[in-house]
Amino acid sequence: MTFPKDFLWGGATAANQCEGAWNIDGRGPALTDVTTGGSKDTPRYVTFLDQDGRPGKIPAHGDVLPEGAAYAVLEDEWYPNHDGIDFYHHYKEDIALFAEMGFKTFRMSISWSRLYPKGDELKPNPKGIAFYHRVFQELRKYEIEPLVTIWHFDTPLYLEEHYGGWKNRELIAFYERFAKTCFQEFKGLVKYWLTFNEINNTVMFLDLLGNNASDEAYQNAYQCLHHQFVASARAVKIGHAIDPQNKIGCMICGITFYPLTPDPKDILENRHHWEQNIFYCGDVQCKGEYGSYANRLWKAHHVNLEISDQDRKDLKEGTVDLYTFSYYMSTIVTTHKVDEKVGGNFSAGAKNPYLTYSDWGWALDPDGLTYYLEIIYDRYHKPLMVVENGIGAFDRVEEDGSIHDPYRIDYFREHIKAMDTAIENGVDLIGFTPWGCIDLVSAGTGEMRKRYGFIYVDKNDDGTGTYTRSKKDSFYWYKDVIASNGKKR
Repeated sequence: MTFPKDFLWGGATAANQCEGAWNIDGRGPALTDVTTGGSKDTPRYVTFLDQDGRPGKIPAHGDVLPEGAAYAVLEDEWYPNHDGIDFYHHYKEDIALFAEMGFKTFRMSISWSRLYPKGDELKPNPKGIAFYHRVFQELRKYEIEPLVTIWHFDTPLYLEEHYGGWKNRELIAFYERFAKTCFQEFKGLVKYWLTFNEINNTVMFLDLLGNNASDEAYQNAYQCLHHQFVASARAVKIGHAIDPQNKIGCMICGITFYPLTPDPKDILENRHHWEQNIFYCGDVQCKGEYGSYANRLWKAHHVNLEISDQDRKDLKEGTVDLYTFSYYMSTIVTTHKVDEKVGGNFSAGAKNPYLTYSDWGWALDPDGLTYYLEIIYDRYHKPLMVVENGIGAFDRVEEDGSIHDPYRIDYFREHIKAMDTAIENGVDLIGFTPWGCIDLVSAGTGEMRKRYGFIYVDKNDDGTGTYTRSKKDSFYWYKDVIASNGKKR
């Protein structure tokens, strides 16, 4: 076994999917709070009132609000993120369960609008600060190292409405203030930070639209990304200045791309997918500059990126200490017409005949994790962490209350082997935080029945349930994995 003795075993969540308490103690709304529930086959929607006060909704990914419309919570719609799993009131119970499993680290995020309800205030909400102090102190009580994502898909709704979101350069300064507050307030309690969650999704989602995404959509996406890159770089510099002990990372949605055939056109297309979807963000955040291929990506969609000399300086000076990423699946790239395709929760393309697929259409490919780890470490030579990994599945509660989830254990067993292989091959992998270590609201579908956790939460897709926590078989299995540092699996 090759896992280092100080390897950070743990689990991962996000505030908007688990915290709940969406409108109490001064918290302001985020975009997720006007996003409805959905399913594998039904999209989530963002709801609004048009300029005449009539209710409406648009798909949560891709479309824009009609002119004059305003985001709104509608009485006849279901918003699962409003309550999440009520971590806000259950955090002590949940952290005690994480400690029982033996967690060395717990990945969570700070809700921007809980600290800055609108996002552009000069001073933070003291009740929001107090809540996270309590959470971090509770983690420290059990010697669990917090791993904190500063932005996890939850820009304050006010900034979306009144500033146009990340298209507006002003958000850089608002994010700086937010990040600085986090670094100052939680100094000594938190030393591992991630600036933006799955930052590459901004462009990757356009790929799912095939050729239907407009040049304007690409212009907006690349400009939003650039503003986030600058914000991230400035946050890294601020975080290091406030506490030199801080270790600050990027966070990439990691997908391994394979060419379908040996046709040179497929090979080249596959490389271009890696560059656009994976390397583009990693290069800027780890190397401090855009790759040479960026000009080709911009030119393909007539993108004119607004970038200043100060931006370039910030990017070079604010490179991250760690490269962290999510890994759930691989996908196939081809220039050829294919008959058998996959489709589901953020997955599309040709089906890989050598792999099996989850109930939500994701390819199960632990070898792809080894491949990704080795490619990325060779490119950046920075410590790596797998901060999301897992399988969403239907879980059944037996009459005696037990929950048998051998499929989850099998999934993790193979991915832990894949990490072990990568470490043996020279990769500096320092941590593993499986996604949804406790059941939470799915970001993609808004469902509860798409369960990831080692801990079951009694909440249903319609919002009913007691929120009671129960241990699945995988809870005890993962406890043994951690206790043996990966030897027993």
